[in-house]
Amino acid sequence: MNKRTLLIVASSLVAGAVLTAIIGFYSMPRMMMLEDASPYGFEQTVEVFETAVRAEGWSVLTVHDMQSILAGHGHDVRAVKIFELCSSKYSAEILALDDERIVAPLMPCRVAIYEKSDGVTYIARMNSELMARPFGGVINSVMQTAAVETEGVISQVVSGRPAPTSMIR
Repeated sequence: MNKRTLLIVASSLVAGAVLTAIIGFYSMPRMMMLEDASPYGFEQTVEVFETAVRAEGWSVLTVHDMQSILAGHGHDVRAVKIFELCSSKYSAEILALDDERIVAPLMPCRVAIYEKSDGVTYIARMNSELMARPFGGVINSVMQTAAVETEGVISQVVSGRPAPTSMIR
């Protein structure tokens, strides 16, 4: 290979790497967070979601009513509730191991339900399947399984076909 060809190849590789980094940087937020429109209004979405969560055997630990909290500080925002969800079997599996406790700040799972100015209610959450991959091992395995269950709950809500209340455990 002559110097000119080598320079072209090297320049192409560098340009490709830079372009990939730029695309990745700007795509990352859309990949890290997931958002789906609900077929219901805000209050009904909240009710259907809570029912589906419990039917799947998960617990709702806390609900943060951000509209109310911010109103207490003089801010007017549309309806937003952030749910902290827990499946004790998955939490215990991770928190029982010293090296895996590093992901404790990601626990419990959080899901937000909110209205936008278009009048539509949305359900948003972290893309746990994507976030789990770099950790590998137990963390990846547990987070992948938990993500599948959480996505199943959200799928029930956004499809308009939630689990019947007779399935609540």
